[in-house]
Amino acid sequence: MYRRTQSIRRGFTLIELLLVMAIIAILASVVIPKFAGRPEQARQTKATADITTLSGLLDIFETDNGRYPTADEGLQALVNNPGNLANWKHLTDRIPLDPWGHPYVYRIPGTNGKAFDLISYGASGQEGGADNITN
Repeated sequence: MYRRTQSIRRGFTLIELLLVMAIIAILASVVIPKFAGRPEQARQTKATADITTLSGLLDIFETDNGRYPTADEGLQALVNNPGNLANWKHLTDRIPLDPWGHPYVYRIPGTNGKAFDLISYGASGQEGGADNITN
């Protein structure tokens, strides 16, 4: 018959728990300040991603229909058929607002030789601000 001479250890000691908590506190004190103030950067990144996605959808619209949506049709032409376009396809369920709650601005023709402009006016919500994001 085999006898165990060692007892089975269950759980952690208080010192081990305190050591783990100290390591977590040190890591938190280093990491948290690095991420403070990042919400604005995250909003800008989201707006840039939205503009890239919408630009791609507009290019698909142009490929299917031989033209980009008119200024009057706007981005809603990606959601609803603006008229009697035979090759129109439903490209998205909705047009998102920018991360600050403003609609994206669609202009055709675009500036600087672009077919169209897609713009988020950023936190200011005003054209020409330093926080404007465009395609």
